[in-house]
Amino acid sequence: MKKSIEKEEPLLYYKTKEDIEQYRKKPVELKLMWLEEQMEFFYYAMPEKAKRIMDKLKSGRYS
Repeated sequence: MKKSIEKEEPLLYYKTKEDIEQYRKKPVELKLMWLEEQMEFFYYAMPEKAKRIMDKLKSGRYS
């Protein structure tokens, strides 16, 4: 049985100028905490091979 190929719409993400201004008013510590949490999420979501490569790069074993 053939799978039907549907054209997927791209994922678009918009922020208004007001949203951006509100974000700019947040404390730096809070923004850094969010960034750290995002990076941790992405790390756990990435494939094992990518984690091994990233860990080697961080440790300097690929220099």
